[in-house]
Amino acid sequence: MRLATHLTCALAACAVIAGACAIPAAAAETAPPAAYTESIPGSVVTFDMVPVPAGEITMPDPAKKGATKKIKVGPFWMSKTEIPWDAYDIFVFRLDEPQGAPGKDATTRPSKPYGEADRGYGRKGYPVINESYLGAQAFCKWLSAKTGHTYRLPTEAEWQYACEAGQPAPTGDKLKECAVTFADKTSPCASKSPNAWGLYDMLGNVAEWCTDLKGKPVACGGSWEDKPEKVKPTARKYQTEDWQANDPQDPKSKWWLSDGQFVGFRVIRVK
Repeated sequence: MRLATHLTCALAACAVIAGACAIPAAAAETAPPAAYTESIPGSVVTFDMVPVPAGEITMPDPAKKGATKKIKVGPFWMSKTEIPWDAYDIFVFRLDEPQGAPGKDATTRPSKPYGEADRGYGRKGYPVINESYLGAQAFCKWLSAKTGHTYRLPTEAEWQYACEAGQPAPTGDKLKECAVTFADKTSPCASKSPNAWGLYDMLGNVAEWCTDLKGKPVACGGSWEDKPEKVKPTARKYQTEDWQANDPQDPKSKWWLSDGQFVGFRVIRVK
């Protein structure tokens, strides 16, 4: 009887401790994951991934003109900066492979660009420009295969939610602090201040490829070419023929935009 009493007390104590340490399921689902640094195997290039907590955002409903709808997003990780040439060049030029060794991965890679893709703006530490939506998607597939983590482009809702970071859209001096706008060219990644969640250049520098609510490619956030009033979380650009106006190839490249010097991208990882 005494042994049974001691056993009952011990079990009760364990239950109390377990209950105190347990994380409610709802809280676990919304808690942001920890930040980490991703390495690209076969290279010395790394980039930081920042946690974005779960939440929701209200956006225009593409199915009902004039209406809005709430969209739940997150949690996920997002690259702290726009993808730089340092990483994209590894992908395009197979710099992750031993010299002279043909690639064995199953990932389709872009053809080499026609002309100077960076336009002389800067390479090391500068954001990729002139890449197509297809090229950005292919980079995500390649990066996923290389690292074992699943990367992709953000949806329009995920991107805007992360851009706003729970804060009003910056204007005036606050916008100058965090965004490269109305400039002569792109600036190095993270030249300005980050937003409330530690993400750099969400506004300005380069507009960023996303997938809109209808599943179509869209560039979000405005760029270095735009006047400050055009650079905001709701800024959108859809590709037109002008983005390849100076591509002399026939057919025009599906990987590169001869006149897309204002568009780049960043990646997210959901799990």
